[in-house]
Amino acid sequence: MSDFLFSINVTFPIFLVMVIGWFLHQIGMLDEHFVTVANRFNFKVTLPFMLFRDISSVNIREVFDLKFVLFCAIASTVCFWAIWGAAKLFVKDDSIRGAFVQSSFRSSAAVMGLAFISNIYGKSAMGPLMIIGAVPLYNIYSVIVLTFEAQNEDGTRESGKIKEACVNIIKNPIIISIFLGMAVALAGIQFPTIIDKTINSVAQLATPLALIVIGAGFEGKKALAKIKPTAWAAAIKLVIQPLIFLPVAAYMGFHGEKMIAILIMLSSPTTPSCFIMAKNMKNDGVLTASVIVTTTLLSAFTLTFWIFLLRRFGLI
Repeated sequence: MSDFLFSINVTFPIFLVMVIGWFLHQIGMLDEHFVTVANRFNFKVTLPFMLFRDISSVNIREVFDLKFVLFCAIASTVCFWAIWGAAKLFVKDDSIRGAFVQSSFRSSAAVMGLAFISNIYGKSAMGPLMIIGAVPLYNIYSVIVLTFEAQNEDGTRESGKIKEACVNIIKNPIIISIFLGMAVALAGIQFPTIIDKTINSVAQLATPLALIVIGAGFEGKKALAKIKPTAWAAAIKLVIQPLIFLPVAAYMGFHGEKMIAILIMLSSPTTPSCFIMAKNMKNDGVLTASVIVTTTLLSAFTLTFWIFLLRRFGLI
């Protein structure tokens, strides 16, 4: 029961903030223009600041674990290419394919993951290390699939996708912020207090604003029409990925806070930044928002189950 209450206390406040965004849109306080502008602001400013803050504050040289980082990177890579390959075969509606793939494999490692890890272990270096191993690849792979699967308003696709994908990766503000954060951490740069507080103030806007925007942009009737891909994406995100890779992680000797970080990487809800990137890169925002809402709601139960299972096997 304590594990269940713990999961509820982490996931439901996030879900309720999305509900507030939806309610504010229903009463006319937040309109479509706000959703569009806030999405752009989140994508280019607040999320990059948050990731830069989280990574740059870690003493990478002291806590770096190559085996752990490589596991996170390889697991993320296998999940992405397997899901995209399966989507090519089974997702017949190619207008939703990019959104389906991104929302199926990409976890809320930064937005929710660090909250889970800190609630269980307090301040932990494994969360940022997991972010280093997985989040750059999350963003690179997301840019690739969203670029190649993007459609124009008339349903057509543009040529020159490889060049476009490379440009989008290089220009992606989230990817840039991750590598800048790693450079600062490796160099051991300490910013003055005034700079630290400024970065932190902007970074703190990322999660609540992203959740408000997801709620405000959520279209219930359109989402119901896409309930089948939503259910499959949620099942992949919350059940299938951890079912495959948690036994592998245990076999490789990971336990404690490393295992919790791997659990979060594999089975935490779909990250709100998926919606921001999907909307900014001509992909399906309705399906993405639907998967985020569904996985956030269900993760209270699935994460509780995985935590219980890991404790029973003495892995955490």
